[in-house]
Amino acid sequence: MLLAGSCHCQAVRFELHSSHPYPFNLCYCSICRKTAGGGGFAINLGGDHASLKVKGREHLRVYRAKLGRHADGTPIESEGERHFCGLCGSALWLWDPRWPELVHPHASAIDTDLPVPPERTHLMLGSKASWVEPAIGPRDQQFDDYPDESIAAWHDRLGLTDRS
Repeated sequence: MLLAGSCHCQAVRFELHSSHPYPFNLCYCSICRKTAGGGGFAINLGGDHASLKVKGREHLRVYRAKLGRHADGTPIESEGERHFCGLCGSALWLWDPRWPELVHPHASAIDTDLPVPPERTHLMLGSKASWVEPAIGPRDQQFDDYPDESIAAWHDRLGLTDRS
């Protein structure tokens, strides 16, 4: 499925192909909540990094999350690069050099109508903010940390992978 997305001020626009376009994976970790969350969580999709086309690239900025501190006090940075608009601050996508073929756009930045998932996966619930009350559906899965099932495996299990 071809996905088109943009930031709030429209300075950055992008498109990419996604075989895994269902917005099912709600992450409640402090990084997602503070950099991209609404309702206390963020939703990432799976996409093909080689297909990513960006207009307004000069407005992009990258944040590498702080994961803690080394013994000498220097920050431990995530390898993942969280791309956002430097003008309006909209979170756009995550790319990680450990999996260079993948890109994970935030569902909130996608302008294309996305399909409604038949179930959702709530992950990192052990890190959710105290004020967040997750809306857990009867078929939804819940995890205090990361589930073993990837975005691709979830789509495959439910027969939802877009092979076009």
